[in-house]
Amino acid sequence: MARGIAVLGSTGSIGRQTLAIVQEFPERFVVRGLAAGRNWELLLEQTCRFRPQAVALLEKEDALRLKAALPPGVKTTVYWGREGLLQVATLPDAAIVLTAVTGAAGLEPTLAAIEAGKDIALANKETLVAAGEIVVGRVREKGVRLLPVDSEHSAVWQCLDGRRGVAGIILTASGGPFRELSPEALARVTPDQALRHPTWQMGPKITVDSATLMNKGLEVIEAHWLFGVPYDNIRVLVHPQSIVHGMVEFTDGNLMACLSITDMRLPILYALSYPERLANSLPRLDLAAVGRLSFEEPDAERFPALRLAYTAGKTGGTMPAVLNAANEVAVAAFLAGELPFTGIPEVVERVMAWHKVEEKPELPAILSADRWARAVAAEVVQARHC
Repeated sequence: MARGIAVLGSTGSIGRQTLAIVQEFPERFVVRGLAAGRNWELLLEQTCRFRPQAVALLEKEDALRLKAALPPGVKTTVYWGREGLLQVATLPDAAIVLTAVTGAAGLEPTLAAIEAGKDIALANKETLVAAGEIVVGRVREKGVRLLPVDSEHSAVWQCLDGRRGVAGIILTASGGPFRELSPEALARVTPDQALRHPTWQMGPKITVDSATLMNKGLEVIEAHWLFGVPYDNIRVLVHPQSIVHGMVEFTDGNLMACLSITDMRLPILYALSYPERLANSLPRLDLAAVGRLSFEEPDAERFPALRLAYTAGKTGGTMPAVLNAANEVAVAAFLAGELPFTGIPEVVERVMAWHKVEEKPELPAILSADRWARAVAAEVVQARHC
């Protein structure tokens, strides 16, 4: 029987690739719900193709446009706003919810889906960054599965596979397009340059995060919650070829690595089909053609975002939520031409320094810290222009 899926963030890169997998395996997966931001035209195409029970958009006017454009034979219910996103996340016929909403906006629908007994295919790392302890606790309480979609965490997950004697994990980073630039050159980086990732095709926010290494920092925090590994046992290595996605070091000195082509459809498919592995049409990795695999330590001086993420994770409480929220504001300001590339971690560090941490926060405190950090980060960005 085909497994019902709801995709939150269906018009983004991960969402589109997820639907490509559904098309390849119609006997395995059926789309029950789709949610998107403002791209109602693409969501309309997806709705007509997959005929889900329900869809949602961020704004009411976009939802009404989509509803008016639906052909008479498509009986999909159209929602909008926060409530619409929660409706799609909790559809009774969806057994698994793939969360690919950008940023901290993915937290509430992910928690709602967990409460509704859904397995979570997690492509929204900010959910665990902001509220890892709460999310992991609810997953345990509800007896659902938290299935990583990020290529690095999928790789570590596949290496672990119930094995004991884990000493630590290694996450790899491409290093982004600027790993060899001087500090002076980094200060002159433009948004257009930052959006040219050397190995992955992703959305703008995560692409900039990859260039600053903040994305890897967020992944360190995500890995801590997914696998229960202390921060001191999570290491990052720069691996420009992006072929080795993650590694696990065992107590006897053995190191196990997961290698594949740079295609997000592989970890998406594994999360959706777990514990099975499905033969598919994707290209196979040709190591002889790759030729060389190299690794190096990240440069914490030129890319301080990674250090800030470790600090936030080890501090705990509301600090990771503040890190994430301030970074979202800073990245948006950079993309709008309001902040230099090197200003992104500077804004984040300033906001973190001003934050009074609440050590054991419940969800309302986390959401309050998120709002506070966004407001303060916006003030810091504005003050740089004065």
